[in-house]
Amino acid sequence: MKRDGIQQSLWQQIPAFEIKNILPANTVFDVLIVGGGITGLSTALQLQKIGKKCLLAEAHVIGYGSTGGTTAHLNTLLDNYYNRLEKNFGEDSAQLVAQITRESIELIKSNIEEYQIDCDFVEQAGYLYAENEEQVKELEEIFEASNRAGLQVRWVTDIPVPFPFLKAMIVEGQASFHPTKYIYALAKAFEDAGGILLQQSRVVSVDDGEIIKATINEDIYSAYNLIYATHVPPGVNLLHFRCAPYRSYALALKLSNEDYPAAQVYDMQDPFHYFRTHITNEEKFLIVGGGDHKTGHEENTEACFKRLESYCRSHYDIKEVAYKWSSQYFEPTDGLPYIGQLPGNGENVFVATGFSGNGITLGVASSIILTGMIETGMSGEYAELFDPSRIKMVAGFNNFVKESADVLGQLIGKILPGEKLPSFSDLAHNEARVVKHDGHTLAIYKDNNGELHALNAACTHIKCNVAWNNAEQSWDCPCHGSRFSIDGEVLTAPARKDMEVIDLRKES
Repeated sequence: MKRDGIQQSLWQQIPAFEIKNILPANTVFDVLIVGGGITGLSTALQLQKIGKKCLLAEAHVIGYGSTGGTTAHLNTLLDNYYNRLEKNFGEDSAQLVAQITRESIELIKSNIEEYQIDCDFVEQAGYLYAENEEQVKELEEIFEASNRAGLQVRWVTDIPVPFPFLKAMIVEGQASFHPTKYIYALAKAFEDAGGILLQQSRVVSVDDGEIIKATINEDIYSAYNLIYATHVPPGVNLLHFRCAPYRSYALALKLSNEDYPAAQVYDMQDPFHYFRTHITNEEKFLIVGGGDHKTGHEENTEACFKRLESYCRSHYDIKEVAYKWSSQYFEPTDGLPYIGQLPGNGENVFVATGFSGNGITLGVASSIILTGMIETGMSGEYAELFDPSRIKMVAGFNNFVKESADVLGQLIGKILPGEKLPSFSDLAHNEARVVKHDGHTLAIYKDNNGELHALNAACTHIKCNVAWNNAEQSWDCPCHGSRFSIDGEVLTAPARKDMEVIDLRKES
């Protein structure tokens, strides 16, 4: 299975999903879902089961984005802790957050039972531990707020990882699974229920209205409702300025002994580390994550893997680094995701984004909330809590969207004479840099054969200059998280258009 980077995750060792449905002609769908990760597939299946005619369009293959790059923790204890949620939204809201996360895990369990899904699902406890007095103080606040929110928490004197600590808590009711095995089963169930699934089908434009007209590749499809389940919505929207893109790193380790924790474990460093064991096809792995940073803000992303490995080797006897990969998530400004009607669009356009590092759990939560909104046409207490319109539109933003949406910073002509460019003899194979030349900014990559690949360095979202990600060999936008291949193909929204390719042919 393909992903949006060159590194291989543990979850990619599975054949690509083969579509079996046939697209009916001249159909107006009840709901068009954009994005084939856990959010999109969970929502599509829930809607199809209540009688809605659904079309799901995935730009690449299902699981291509963050679902194929997760560490697959299913949590009620979220990255944005309950003491912070209480402070920002109140105790009742924190209780609702805990409630929807429990419902999400229960929905996963229900689907596994109903569809007999073999996805390595395991229920287990989670541990959170403090290593210094400052962390102890915050941990005590987290404990009290988590308890008030309804989590089953208690203090413990031991943790199942070999790291020193001063104080630790345990929270019951956490879980983990194999994400791509799970979503493949959802995709099959969706098709079996009459849903239509498209892969390699990018939504390139959308016309709002009572009936939405969406151009997918070169064809136009109609639907009464549209859901963006793409991590962030494509195009330009206010939410892009309220969600910061981050990258996180993961290792799947084989140990020389059996020192694998039968739990999920988290420290409180900044950025923090997280651990769990996964057993699949009778093989056991220690999955470790961490090293988070803002997308496009780390000069040497490969070093993030090295630091994470070094941290693990200081306490574990590692036999092999079996897999390593990175993934992207989006951090909301106030700690809660944005789930509901998309600001600045019609009432029939919905979004789910800003999941922090809990995209699996909150993606499933989104399916519960959005299905309820579309089924009843009303918003309940969940929808009110996660309502994206809590972010108010700012004056002039609509004009900004008109001017900036999917803009391409065109160079004057697409051919630059190669002999006039500065020498790139010092650029190693599989290396890249952003350079300025003759008033233009170029993104230059040298491949294994020494050939140069040149792009206009302007991200096609709102023209921020991209940065090179050497770990995944991609061009990443530090502003809003769009990512592109070495040849400029869009890997990750919100950009809709590929980067401009520059021809470096030598003039005769």
